[in-house]
Amino acid sequence: MTAGPDRGKDSGTGPGKGAGPGAGPRRTAWMSRERLLQIRTAVVLPIVAVLLAVVVGSLFIYAADLIANKGALDLGKPLSAYAALVKGSVLGFSPIVTTLVAATPLVFGGLAVALGFKAGLFNIGVQGQLLMGVLGSVAVGVALADQPVFVAVPLAFLAGTLAGAAMGFVPGFLKAVSGAHEVVTTIMLNYVALNILAAFVAGPLRVPKAPAPVTFEVGHAALPIFLGKTGHVGILIAVLLVVVVWWLLYRTTLGFEIRTAGANPDAARYAGMRPRRLIMLTMTMSGALAGMAGAGELLGVTHQTQTSFATSVGFDAIAVALLARSNPIAIIPAAILFGAMRAGAGQMQIEARTPRELVDVLQAVILLVLVVLPVIARALGGRGARVVPEEAQTITKSYASESVPS
Repeated sequence: MTAGPDRGKDSGTGPGKGAGPGAGPRRTAWMSRERLLQIRTAVVLPIVAVLLAVVVGSLFIYAADLIANKGALDLGKPLSAYAALVKGSVLGFSPIVTTLVAATPLVFGGLAVALGFKAGLFNIGVQGQLLMGVLGSVAVGVALADQPVFVAVPLAFLAGTLAGAAMGFVPGFLKAVSGAHEVVTTIMLNYVALNILAAFVAGPLRVPKAPAPVTFEVGHAALPIFLGKTGHVGILIAVLLVVVVWWLLYRTTLGFEIRTAGANPDAARYAGMRPRRLIMLTMTMSGALAGMAGAGELLGVTHQTQTSFATSVGFDAIAVALLARSNPIAIIPAAILFGAMRAGAGQMQIEARTPRELVDVLQAVILLVLVVLPVIARALGGRGARVVPEEAQTITKSYASESVPS
């Protein structure tokens, strides 16, 4: 007589739920303590990081206010600063468009870093790959400046993508062939890319007789505007790429191999996968995404460049990927958050007289919290050690533990 109720309790079903065979094990797996810990970490850790950043930012605001006012303290200064930041980023159509434009390269860059994390690679060279994207797109864009838009725009954007992919291939090849750690090689290549860009802008791409080295504008190769005065189609391309990368990682055999190789290279090798090829391919695709970030900024925002392309997108993208836990879909809100900070920084400086560099402090604190807290949990050996984010494991893994993959 008790078999029916016991069976219903075990399966987690009730009247009208219509669960079939196997519902019990599936529900148990979903509601396991390990799964709950993972969900909690994925949701709570980013929230804690943002809240701690706000608190630390407030302390910096108070310190700056004390120095500026010679000891006088305005207790409401952080509130006025953050209110101005919000006003300049999301309150109104124009601020929203500015935020979306600022978030677009962060989406591309965040995807580039996240893709590397999924393969167990820390691509810290997104900045250099972005600069190569700038160089490729401006070179082709200037050459096609007088051509029809439907010809100039795709070719210029493709050139930036391929240039970024080529720069990403180099550390991937070195890692696969010699075991050279991608963090070391990509850091060095950032400086190589910076100087290559400067050499081309000061040389063959320079406008003749210009007071300072600068390129011509890309003309018809500029990305069309569809939203307000600055909202270019790069915004739509970024959203499309989020869907493509998600589909690649979770709906294709290649994506499964990338995630498997990142989680356990030995198991991947035993299963017949080729980690060397996956490393080179993943870094190349990561570089292509970073190149898109540079192409989008050049063709959609600046339309020309000087010897130095002033942006911190390549490094901000690391924090975006960490905040999103390398989930392509979650990269969109993470990028919007960071884009909103950049978009509202000017308003904050004007209205609250708070230096716009506070945004850098906020982003740095978020990055530190996202990396340090899970590492501390692992060091203490608590329950959180079992759910340390794979991104933190990738960043903090020992160089000495690296071996040349087969």
